[in-house]
Amino acid sequence: MPYIPLQEHLPGITGLLEYRKDTAEPIRELTQFLLRGPNSLSEAERELIATVVSSGNNCTFCTTAHTAAADRLLGESNTCNMVKENIETAPLGNKMKALLQIADKVRENGKLVTPELIQKAKQSGASDLEIHDTVLIAALFCLYNRYVDGLATTLPDENSYYNQLAERLVLHGYTRLPQGYDHLKKNNSI
Repeated sequence: MPYIPLQEHLPGITGLLEYRKDTAEPIRELTQFLLRGPNSLSEAERELIATVVSSGNNCTFCTTAHTAAADRLLGESNTCNMVKENIETAPLGNKMKALLQIADKVRENGKLVTPELIQKAKQSGASDLEIHDTVLIAALFCLYNRYVDGLATTLPDENSYYNQLAERLVLHGYTRLPQGYDHLKKNNSI
């Protein structure tokens, strides 16, 4: 049960963002820009960063939601599962592995990002902007994970919710739906 009154039909972050639309707006805009805006990292790669951070923080809602979004963008589900188990053995290029290692260290403590990790990423082809955005996405998802779990938000009743959410995130991004979320009360679709 959430620690504050949230709309029952809005599990996870959605309920919190609807609770404070004024604070949600800049968070949503930043997330939309970082995860769906122009970038040399693909949308799938940016969702992998969110997945690794959320998984490492044991945030069930965010891990499941961003795994579903990354899977949808990748067109398969093996990569996310392997990345959550072991970044080094996941079927990714060296650049992405290096960036995910940086993201994982940011998740633990930003001071754990070492010059060696940065150098490894650069030697693997990562640009300064990609390193910057990886760190910022990782920090943003630490905020999300702590926000969701710190207020004890609920999980959806059905796992199919995550597939619907992933479809919405892939097709419409992180901005608020113009019609809001009252439609979820009736047919439980994102």
